[in-house]
Amino acid sequence: MNRLRLYDFLPSGNGYKIRLLLTQLGVPFERTDINILAGESRTSEFLDKSPNGKIPVLEIEPNRYLAESNAILIHLAEGTEFLPYDRFLRAQVFQWLFFEQYSHEPFIATSRFWISILKKEKEYQEELKSKQEKGYAALQVMEDHLRSHSFFVGERYTIADIALFAYTHVADEGGFELGEFPSIRAWLERVKSQPRYISIKDTLEFINQN
Repeated sequence: MNRLRLYDFLPSGNGYKIRLLLTQLGVPFERTDINILAGESRTSEFLDKSPNGKIPVLEIEPNRYLAESNAILIHLAEGTEFLPYDRFLRAQVFQWLFFEQYSHEPFIATSRFWISILKKEKEYQEELKSKQEKGYAALQVMEDHLRSHSFFVGERYTIADIALFAYTHVADEGGFELGEFPSIRAWLERVKSQPRYISIKDTLEFINQN
């Protein structure tokens, strides 16, 4: 079996989703860093792998690539405990994956990128106001759901939780305060208690062990 290769940027929550799932599956992988700040995701070589010019990209076998973080999660989770077999529960997982990419990531992740990675909070001050409003709206949707659920689908840990956890657990780096979201904070701790959990900053240690 070919060893998986992940084209990744360590600060990225989208890349972290894949690192976390691979680690929890116990699947060894190799990693190639793509410095998006230096334009490395816009080279012709990388665009051949990911026409949209974004990370992460997973090389499943030589010259066979899969892009889009949540599509990669689905591919890796197929046939495992992280993706339910039941059709309705699977559809609910997909529902939350779509929510994450459309209603959550564009606001919480982008704010984090501007503030903590680019260090341009003042430059994006006006845009951040809009991001904050919509980001908090997404967090409220999560909070409302988690008031009566331990996890997002089927009362079990799935890739829906992984996808939403990635940027929520570092939401403070985008200027979001979670003090008013006790159910989210309790859920974050449940995710962190899962077997083989790694934080977004633990990846290098895992890679060095494999």
